[in-house]
Amino acid sequence: MDIFLLDLLLRWAHFAGALVWIGHNYATAITRPRYLPLAASDLADPGSPRQRDLLAREHGTFRYASLLTLGTGLAMLGLRGTLPGALGLQGGLAPIGVGLWLGVIMVCNLWFVLWPNQKRVLGFVPAPIEQRLRCSRITFLSARVNTMLSVPLLFFMAAGSHGGVLLP
Repeated sequence: MDIFLLDLLLRWAHFAGALVWIGHNYATAITRPRYLPLAASDLADPGSPRQRDLLAREHGTFRYASLLTLGTGLAMLGLRGTLPGALGLQGGLAPIGVGLWLGVIMVCNLWFVLWPNQKRVLGFVPAPIEQRLRCSRITFLSARVNTMLSVPLLFFMAAGSHGGVLLP
């Protein structure tokens, strides 16, 4: 496979993963779907097994979309040989590097803060009501942080390739 075709496939996979990931961030943090608990009474019944299976699948798609987005972004930079410069925020690669580091922060936030708490909120991991209420707030705030970070992330990603900074 030639490099042009590989780059094209990586770009589309990166774009698709980002749409799923950021779209879910927006839905969780801004619109607050009705299945997210708002009070202790909402947490008492985590829903039917079918609803829990659907939620598990939705959240799995969302989490793995973050890994797809990060992985394809790293692969595109690696394909060009610019990954070390972007990671080190060197010269003209600094804008794309800032976007990359924001993406890493967002993935870590999702996998190590949001998801462990969301599992308790959704009833995938048993927890007392008080803990589930606390986890609900943490999940909400964590999702909001990722949604807010997506704005500068998109800015720096675009600046890296369209803002007058040419990648080698």
